[in-house]
Formats: sequence, C-alpha cells, structure tokens
Amino acid sequence: MSESPKIVSTEEASKLLRAAQKRGEVVVMCHGCFDIVHPGHIRHLQQAAKFGDRLLVTITRDVDLAKGESRPLIPQELRAESLAALDCVSWVAVNPRPTAAELLEELKPDVYVKGREYEHNEDPRFHEEKDIVERNGGRVVFTSGDVIFSSSALIDALEERGTPFQATLHKLIEQAQITPRRIDQLIASFQGRRILVVGETIKDTYVMCDRPDMASEGPLMTLRPIEYRSFDGGAAIIARHLAAMGAKPTLLTALPCSRDAEALRQRLALENVAVRWIEVDRPIIEKRRFLVGTTKMMKLDLGECLTLDASDQQHLIDLACESAESCDGAIIADFGQGLFTSTMLTRLCKTLRTYVKIMAGDVSGRRSNLLALHGMDLLCPSEVEMRDAMHDYDEGLSSVVWHMMHQTGAKAAMVTLGDQGLITFDRRDHLDEESSDFTSRLKAEHIPALTSHAVDQLGCGDALLAAATLTLVSGGSLVLAGVMGNIAASIQARKLGNAVIGAADLRIGVRRLVNSQLMFETEPKAMLVSHSRDQLSAAYP
Repeated sequence: MSESPKIVSTEEASKLLRAAQKRGEVVVMCHGCFDIVHPGHIRHLQQAAKFGDRLLVTITRDVDLAKGESRPLIPQELRAESLAALDCVSWVAVNPRPTAAELLEELKPDVYVKGREYEHNEDPRFHEEKDIVERNGGRVVFTSGDVIFSSSALIDALEERGTPFQATLHKLIEQAQITPRRIDQLIASFQGRRILVVGETIKDTYVMCDRPDMASEGPLMTLRPIEYRSFDGGAAIIARHLAAMGAKPTLLTALPCSRDAEALRQRLALENVAVRWIEVDRPIIEKRRFLVGTTKMMKLDLGECLTLDASDQQHLIDLACESAESCDGAIIADFGQGLFTSTMLTRLCKTLRTYVKIMAGDVSGRRSNLLALHGMDLLCPSEVEMRDAMHDYDEGLSSVVWHMMHQTGAKAAMVTLGDQGLITFDRRDHLDEESSDFTSRLKAEHIPALTSHAVDQLGCGDALLAAATLTLVSGGSLVLAGVMGNIAASIQARKLGNAVIGAADLRIGVRRLVNSQLMFETEPKAMLVSHSRDQLSAAYP
C-alpha cells in the first residue's frame, strides 16, 4: 500500500473535490489507463493542470483494462504511485467501475481534459462522458498532443527493443538511418563547410566559491571566491564548435579595442575561426556565475548592453553580406545584448537569404528578438523562450510553434524541453490551414534527452545549434539534425562550462548511442525492462 497522501479512494476524491469547489477552486479531471507514463502523458497532465487549481487523475483498474492478456503491464497500485509522483497532480484515484461515465456523474469536475485525438472522436463512450460533464455544468477541453506515443505500441516493443526510451531511440535510429558508417560520412562532409555566425560575444566566468555562510550583520549569504574560470560564450562558442566539427566558420560580432578582444581574436584564429567585427566602445559583456560545487548560487551581469547607431547597423549588414558570399550557411544568434534591434534583425535575415542555402537562428534572454528572425530554415528556441516571445503560456506546444513559424516564415523548428529532450517540427506537404488540429499542419518528432543528470546546462543550445546546422547544410534530414544536435547538447551537459564539442565527440557519441541500442536488442528479454536512460547517460562522461 502506497504512503502517498495523493492516492485516495473515489469516495475521498469526491469529498476533496467538493471542498475545493467550495473554496472557489477549479478542479480538473483526467482519466485513462496510464500503463506506461511516457512523455506524452506527462505533457498532457501538465497542460491539463493549467486549466484549473487542482488536478484529479483517475485510472482504469486492472480487471477493466481490456487491451490484451498481457495488460496491464504495470499493476494499478504502481500506476497510481507513478502519477502521484508528478508535481502537477493533486490526487489520484482508481476507478472502481468499468467506465468513467458513472465516476464523472458522481464527481462532477469543473473541467474534463482529454487528448487531442478525442477532439474528432466518434466513440459513443466518449460522447457519453462529454454529455455528463456538460450536463453538470462542466466543460470538456483537449490538450495539444505535442508528444504522441502509444502505450500499447511501446509495450509491444518492449520484448524486442527494451524500455520505452530504447524503443523511441530504435525508431529514431531507423528513421534517420543512423549507423556509424553513415555518420562518419556525414561528419566527413562537415569538412570545409563555410558558415557565417553573427551575434554577440560574451565572456562566461565561473566563480568557484567555498561553502556559503551567513553574514553577521543580517540574513545575507556570504560567498568566498576560491577560483575563477572563464569561457568564451555567445556567438564565439558557436563558431568554436563549428571549427572543431570541421567547418570553416566566420564570426561576425561587435568588439571593443581592448586586450580581451585581441586575445579573443588570436585564440579563435588558432582554431581556424575567422573574425570580423565592428568596433564598439563597450567592453565585452561578462556574465559571472557563482558556484558552490556544481550548484549555481547566483548570476551577475557585468557591462552595459550595446547600442548601435544607424551607421553601425548598416556596417554590420554590409560585413555580413561580404562574408556570406562564399558561405554554405549562416547562423544568427541573438543573445539580447543590444547588437540587434528587431528591425535590423529582419533586414539582416532578408539580406542574407540571397547568399546562403541554409539559415538557422536562436535566441537567449528576454531582450532577444525571436519573431524578427524571418525566413529561417531552422529556428531553435527553448519552449520558455518561444512562449515568452509569443506571449502564449496556455495553448498547446504545437499551436504555439505553428503560430511562431507562420509569423516568421520559418520552414522548421527544434523546440528544446530541458530534461524532456526536444521536438522537431516540420511543415506537412499538404496541410489544412483551416484545421484547428495543428498536428495536421506540422510533422513532429520527439527526441528524448540522452542524459538524465546534467552537470551544467550552459551552452547546450549553442552546441545543438552548431551540430544541427552543419547536418542540414550537409544534406541531412531534420530528424537527423535533431539527433546530432541532441548528442552534442548531451555531451555539453555533462561538462562544467562552455567546453568545445568537436567531430571526435560526435563520432563517439553516435557509436555509443548505436552500441547501446544493440546491447538492448541482444540482452535477455527479462533484463531489457530493467534498463533506463541512466545507462545511456554513462556514455557521455
């Protein structure tokens, strides 16, 4: 019997629900089997929780789960515990009846949430549930279906392909045709690719501190620095990644006349990064992060943001055009430090479009201009960055991505989800502009995170952007670009600070990914289910 206070009987759930409603709280209810709680379920429940104040999840009991002799794979008690462990879930109850209809009549939730696949569903059982909810004054809403998995399909794959995580990787490896030989050929084709990188240069400094103490004059934390470590950041680290992966990048940035700037240029020249710049009177922006061990305690931004006049803006665009004439691709990275205004960024994108085959863009910081990146072949924002830019925190991810791509004219997007990996979005060949189902407009592919214990997330997006862009420039598919970018990001995540990710790192990462899959396919079936993402994480030291 679970000790979780979240797991209650349906009678207790009814009392809790009534009490919450009397307090003026909106109670949301989800119902399902939840045999394997996969990323699609998690995002479904996270989105459902946003429709109210409390989320009640009810599950089908074992005897009523009619999905084959081997189902459920996970008994109802453990299924309930898995759901109760999620922060977004308030209560979990096992339905003592065969269907949800009587339960809905008894509980009368304010909101009943189903997945997007039910929006056009003609199943009479669902229509009965919908009628009961609406008759009792509630409403039925649908989540976006951003990450679509079938629990049944995943369970069917367990005997052949290991855990759901391994089943997902198996599908990606097959779909992207990932083999060590093919990836060696791909990485070999990175050699000599000319990529223009335009963006701010940042100095990332880690201040390693002794254990914190409290100040004697008040409730203030005291940190004692014991070591300083500085890393190239911003557009500079993207260029260094590209060079280490075999490309010939040109970094176009803004630099002052200073020793730091000269040292940066010399350092990059030794790594075969050409540097072009406009001169500014502000020092290189420095971001200091204070760490105790690997825990970041605080961040301090030093230096003023740039302010370019009209002449400097035009000079930067002219330099970009000169540099792009012989380039295969371009990356524009807006770190929100003032190098770009929204209008200038749009002009730059439009101008570069005539010179290069592939353009990719990314942003960082609340002052960046994601929606000014027009006509990109690839946009790589995080979900938070995208929702901030779109001022949309409630709609499903597919909906927000579609509106971002529609507004910017982007051909494709990779949206990073932190420890849930990333999702690639590509426009469908024959899309229905009028449909409210955004999955009919976009092809989405979820690529799970390849490390479960990130040491440091700084720079993961930069490594991803470099590897993904080079893959697209070299003729790889969007899914393959997502996998290569994810491998680069996973390697970066296991290092402290901005380490340079090179071609050798990518080759090793791909081999470990493929070999891990082969290991799962050849081990005894009883052992397969015991494996998890943690074993793959060990492949990225």
